[in-house]
Amino acid sequence: MDIIVITGGSRGIGASTALECAQRGLGTILTCNRNPDAAQGVVRQIEDAGGKAVALPLDVADVSSFPAFRNAVEQVLASTWGATRLAGLVNNAGYGLYNPIETVTESEFNGLMNVHLKGPFFLTQTLLPLLRNGASIVNLTSATTRVATAGVAPYATFKGGLEVLTRYMAKEFSERGIRVNSVSPGPIRTELGGGLNAEFEALLSSQTALGRVGEPEDVARAIASLLTEDGGWINAQNIEVAGGYVI
Repeated sequence: MDIIVITGGSRGIGASTALECAQRGLGTILTCNRNPDAAQGVVRQIEDAGGKAVALPLDVADVSSFPAFRNAVEQVLASTWGATRLAGLVNNAGYGLYNPIETVTESEFNGLMNVHLKGPFFLTQTLLPLLRNGASIVNLTSATTRVATAGVAPYATFKGGLEVLTRYMAKEFSERGIRVNSVSPGPIRTELGGGLNAEFEALLSSQTALGRVGEPEDVARAIASLLTEDGGWINAQNIEVAGGYVI
């Protein structure tokens, strides 16, 4: 069985991706930071459907914790699957902040940078020895890197940096046949940034060619395809999953 790591797997896109990957026969190590009960709920759903999953704690903003996390992954690989290598990594964990540029504090700026760019950079570096040759990495970026939305400048900036990093990872990891792509969700019904109220959802739907906001499952299917042979010839790409957002 191929095993993958998904950061931020307790809810939203991460949880949907874990469930979708389990349906495709992948073993899943999902991480959580503030909501372990929700993460265990995702694990139970996967196990009830006949799959295997484990939830591990991880604060993506705390780079110093990454070596201990790698050790925990190694132990879980051996004890749960009798394996030593990962087949994939999904850098998904994140949060939103809606403030205009003139009010963003240095602390808020650094917090977003640590989770959305620094964290994925060093977590990938830390887990790279555990990734098998031919593995797949998927970084979650955002349609806000293409469509400027007032109030999300730092978030979008770091997601844009992650999009650039994706191409560099694909270049540098190519000798091992490791594919690296990014998936860029548009308006999605998640709790990011406080979620959607009816008025905001109607506005976003009107800006999307297909006339609705996306569901976490829409993004999960795209991520899962990149982790399997379905996406075996896709590399160094940013794939927007947004239903035609602002075209």
